[in-house]
Amino acid sequence: MSDQACEAKPAAQLAAASPEPRFEPKIVAFLCNWCTYTGADLAGTSRIQYPPNVRIIRLMCSGSVDPTYVLKPLLDGADGVLIGGCHPGDCHYQSGNYKARRRTIALKEILRSAGIDETRVWLRWISASEGQRFADTVTEMTEFLREKGPNPMRTEWAV
Repeated sequence: MSDQACEAKPAAQLAAASPEPRFEPKIVAFLCNWCTYTGADLAGTSRIQYPPNVRIIRLMCSGSVDPTYVLKPLLDGADGVLIGGCHPGDCHYQSGNYKARRRTIALKEILRSAGIDETRVWLRWISASEGQRFADTVTEMTEFLREKGPNPMRTEWAV
């Protein structure tokens, strides 16, 4: 047997034996500057472990999240969108989180009507002192999206 054949055989066996890489979801998070973003910062400075699957976009208020901000990442193939804001009654802009809740409910209805999985959009209230809650939310969402699999929009809307 030639030397090349001997080297090729183990490489082929290794390729067949290696498991398929695990799906890692991509999450886009729109976070309120005053509460949820600060909670995320607390999680980081406290060295609380959570998956690196989230990409954070800081906004002044969760009430400023326009439905198109959520639709765009989903249509571009993000596996989930997290909207984080102050607890109801604690908004620095009086009623921004109530506006975010109304918009999210309406958006989920639109997504459902369009045949898009609305469970890929989460709205969570996380205060500045809840770093652990932020980490738990990201971990829970990552595990949930791993089970669901990749966003079908990734291929359906591909140009």
